[in-house]
Amino acid sequence: MEATIQVRQRGTLTLPAELRDKYNIEPGDTFRLVDLDGILVLTPMVPMVPELAREIERARIEAGLTMEELLAGLREQRERYHAEHYGEAASA
Repeated sequence: MEATIQVRQRGTLTLPAELRDKYNIEPGDTFRLVDLDGILVLTPMVPMVPELAREIERARIEAGLTMEELLAGLREQRERYHAEHYGEAASA
């Protein structure tokens, strides 16, 4: 698709409805503007926390762990890390 857009006062751009619909762009969505030597590219900013949470949950399920087992393993790793780097047990 090719479209002509105009820069309005204060630098506002309006994306055509067809593109907003096609890519499910909603008011408040955040984009990164990349300047490739005069070619401007908009890329959506994906919130990292929800994506990371989904990945952790997927890995937990694949490993067959309960949430309690996952948390216990994380506590053990924290204790090990703390002991290796600070020479003592981490406080709970």
